[in-house]
Amino acid sequence: MQALGKTVKDDTSATTHSTEDIQQLSRYAESSYELTSQDEERVLIRSKRRWVLNTIELEEESPGPYPRKLTELHNDKHLNYSIKFKISGQGVTEDPKDLFKINENTGEIFVYRPIDRENCSILNVRFDVMDKNTGTILDKTLAFNVAIKDINDNPPRFSHEILPVEIPENTKEGQLPFSLQAKDIDEQDNDNSRISMRIESQEPALPKISLVSITDGKSSMITNLIFTGCFDYDKIKTYKLLIKAWDHGTPSLSTTTTVNIAITDSNTHPPVFAAPNFNASVLEMETNKVILRIPVKDQDTPNTPASRAVFTILKGNEEGNYKIETDPVTNEGVLTVIKGKDYERTTLTELEIAVDNEEPFFLCVDGKPVTPIPEALKRSGTTKVAVKVIDVNDPPVFQNKLQRVYRVEEEEPGDVLYTPTVTDEDSDIAKLKYELVEDPAKWMSINPKTGKITLAKKIDRESPHVRNSTYTVTMRVIDDGEPPATSTGTLVVHIGDKNDNTPHLISNTSVMCGNKADRVKLSAEDADIFPYSGPFIFTLDNDDPQLKSQWKLEQSPESGNVLVSLNRLPYGNYSVPLKIADQQGALGHDVLKVVVCDCGKGDTCLGPLPRYTSLHGAAIGILLAALLLIALLLCFSFRCKEKEFVQFACTDGSPKLMSYNEEGGISDCKSAPQLYQSQSGIYQEVNPDMTRVQEWIYPSSADHFANLKRGSVKSPNGIYQGLMPEMNTFESQPYLSADHFANLNRANVKGWTKNRNNTYNNTRSGFTRSFRSVSDWNVEEHIGRKLYNLSVEQQDFPEYYPHEYSAEETNNEVVTLDKLSIYSTEDDLDFLQNLGPKFCTLDMICQQGLKEKNMNFIQN
Repeated sequence: MQALGKTVKDDTSATTHSTEDIQQLSRYAESSYELTSQDEERVLIRSKRRWVLNTIELEEESPGPYPRKLTELHNDKHLNYSIKFKISGQGVTEDPKDLFKINENTGEIFVYRPIDRENCSILNVRFDVMDKNTGTILDKTLAFNVAIKDINDNPPRFSHEILPVEIPENTKEGQLPFSLQAKDIDEQDNDNSRISMRIESQEPALPKISLVSITDGKSSMITNLIFTGCFDYDKIKTYKLLIKAWDHGTPSLSTTTTVNIAITDSNTHPPVFAAPNFNASVLEMETNKVILRIPVKDQDTPNTPASRAVFTILKGNEEGNYKIETDPVTNEGVLTVIKGKDYERTTLTELEIAVDNEEPFFLCVDGKPVTPIPEALKRSGTTKVAVKVIDVNDPPVFQNKLQRVYRVEEEEPGDVLYTPTVTDEDSDIAKLKYELVEDPAKWMSINPKTGKITLAKKIDRESPHVRNSTYTVTMRVIDDGEPPATSTGTLVVHIGDKNDNTPHLISNTSVMCGNKADRVKLSAEDADIFPYSGPFIFTLDNDDPQLKSQWKLEQSPESGNVLVSLNRLPYGNYSVPLKIADQQGALGHDVLKVVVCDCGKGDTCLGPLPRYTSLHGAAIGILLAALLLIALLLCFSFRCKEKEFVQFACTDGSPKLMSYNEEGGISDCKSAPQLYQSQSGIYQEVNPDMTRVQEWIYPSSADHFANLKRGSVKSPNGIYQGLMPEMNTFESQPYLSADHFANLNRANVKGWTKNRNNTYNNTRSGFTRSFRSVSDWNVEEHIGRKLYNLSVEQQDFPEYYPHEYSAEETNNEVVTLDKLSIYSTEDDLDFLQNLGPKFCTLDMICQQGLKEKNMNFIQN
C-alpha cells in the first residue's frame, strides 16, 4: 500500500521513505491485540498499518501552470471495495476555499491558484475513503498539513512614511526624544525578515545625527537617533533625514522614510532691563496701589516660557511693603505697594530688582552645552528703583478701638460710660473733634472736645436695638488737617437685667378637642432673662365659684402646666382669666380663650354641619305649625278689614286683576285706570267705580302674531284685537280698544274674576300698568283712529281666537308694559303737580311713620 505517493509494503514489516521529501509523519498505524476463544490463550495479533501521512510543502506565489498536481492518496480498501476519495477542510470547504480539488477515483490532489503565505502559512486538509456504491466511509478520517514555503516578497515597512518631530533647542547631546520602527512580515527566523537600517542623508549636516538599534527583533527593528553638539534656533530651525531599511532575503528588498525635525526656541537669551534705574513715589500709608511699571527686553520668541519674565525684589523689601508681578500682555514688571510706609519713619526706599525667564537659561559654547551655568551668566543685570514716601495728614488713632463697659438697665441718666484716649502725630490733640456715628436708641451723648460718652436716657435691655444683652455705640474723631482725617472707635455696653417685665401667655387662644381631651397646655414667656423669668406658676385670676367649678390648673414634669376642664363642657368659646408668676413672684395677668369643639379624628375643629342635618324633626313640626298659624292670622285680618282693603286696592294700584262677587257703588277714589294681566295674556282695565271692565290683549310671544300685518282680528268671543301700523316687531305689542267691550257684563269676565276676598292672592306674580289721567283722551283717540283705518284691511287676515280661561293661575309669567306706552307730543306735563295714587299711598305710609316717631319737617 502507498500513501501520499510513498511506497509501503503490504505486510507493514518495512516501509521505505525518501527522507528528503518527508518532513513529518502525522500518524502511524494503530496496533491491536485480539483474544482467540478456541484455546482461551491470549494471542497478540498486530493489525496492518493502513495510512502513512506527512506534511506537504507548497511554495507561495508559485507562477504555475495551474492546476498543478500536489500529491496522490492511496488506501488498501480498494482490494475489497470499489472506493472513491473525498477531501475537506482548509483550502477546500474552508478559507481559502477552492484552492485544492481531488480526483475521487484516483486520489490525485491538485492546486488551482497561487497562495500568499502572509495570509495563511499552513493548511489542514481532511480526507476520507468511501464505498463508491453506497457512500459509506470505509476508514477513519485522517488529515495532512500543507506548509506554505516563504519567499522574499515583502520589503521592510516603517511605521511612518514621513515623520514630523519637534526638538527643543536646549536638548542636551545624546539621544533624541523619538525613535524609528520598521517591520517585515515575511517568515520569522529567516533572512527574508531580518532588517538593517542606516541614514542615507542629513540636511544640514551638523550637528551629526546617527542611529543606534535598541531592539533587533526577528521581524522588526526599533532604532533611536543620537547626536553630538548643540542646536541653534537662531541659525537653523529645521533638519531633514532620509533613512533606509532593507532585509537580507534574495533578492534583498528595502524602503525609506523621511524625518522632518523642527527646532523650537529655548531660553538662550536672558532678559534685559530697559533702564538701569527707575524712580517712583507713594503717599504715606497708602496701600494697594501700582506705583511703577518696569519694561524688559528679550530676544527669545515672544509669549513663550523662554521669553516670559519673572521679577524678584532682591533688596529693600524686608518689611514686605511692596510686591512685583508680571503683566502677561506687555511682559512688564508691575510694582505695587501693599503696606503703607510711615513718613515720620521712612521718606525714601531703594529697591533692587532682578528678572529671569520662566524657562531655565541654556548656554552653548563652541558647540558644547555649558553645565552648570555660572550664576553671573544667568542674569544680564539688575535695576534699582527709588521709592519716595510723600507726607500726608495722618488720622488720629484710638488707643483702644474697641472698648467694653458693663451697666444694669434702668439706671438714671448722667453716668459717664467711657472717655477715649487718642493720639495724632500731625495735629494738636486739643483741636480734635468727636462725634457719635451710631447710637440707634439715642441713649448716649458725647462731649465734642473730650469724647466723653455719657448716659443720656435710661437703658432698656428689652429694647429691639439691644442684641444679646449688648448695645453698640460707634464714635469718630476728626483732626484739623487738610484734608481732615478721621478715625473711628467702638463702645460695647453690656447691659444687666432687672425684673421689670411680667410674664404673659405665648398664645391667648387654645383649642380643646371635647370629643377626646379635657385639657390644654399653657405656655408663657417673659422678656426678662434668668433668674427673672421661668419656670412660671399659673393660678386662676378669679374667685368666681362657677369658674373654679369648670376649670383647674395642674403641673407635672412631663406635661408642664395644663388647664383641665372639670366637667364635660358644651361646645363653644370660654374665657379663663389667669395669673402668671415668674421666679421672683412678679405677676402677670392674662386671659386664655379656649375653644371647645369636636375635632373628629384630627387635632383641629371640624367645620359646621349642613343646616338640614342640624334641624330636628320636632323643630320642623314647630316650624310648619308656626307657618300655618301665620296663614290663619292673615286670612282673619283680610276678612275683618275687607272694606278698608278694597279702598286701598283702588288707590294703590294692584298688580293683579281684582275679583268681586257683586257690583258696588262708585268709589270715592279718583285714580287712573288699572290694568291686570290674566292667564291668557289679556289685560283688564278696571275703572274706579268697578262698573266697567276693558280687556287688552297682550300676547306672551311674537308667535301669536306671526301671520298678522295690520288691522284687527275678531276672536270667537267677540273680542277685537287692534294692531298699530308701526308695531311690526315683538317689542311693539298689540292692544284691544276699550270701546269693543262696552256691552260686556260681569259674566264675560267671570272667568278672570273670582271673589273680592281673593284680590291680592297673586300680587307678587302679577303686574300693573297705570296710565296717567291726563293721557286717557290721547290713548282713546289714537286707538280709534287705528281701528277706523283697519276696517277694510282686516279682511285680508285670518281670524284669531283668544282662549278663555275659567280661573287665573298663581304664577303667571308677566311681561313688562313699559313697551306698550304710547307717547304723544301733545301730552300736558301739568300732571307732574300730582304724582298719582302710588305716591299718595307712599306719602301716607311715610307720614304715619313720622308721626309715630314724633318727627316734623321744617318747611320754608
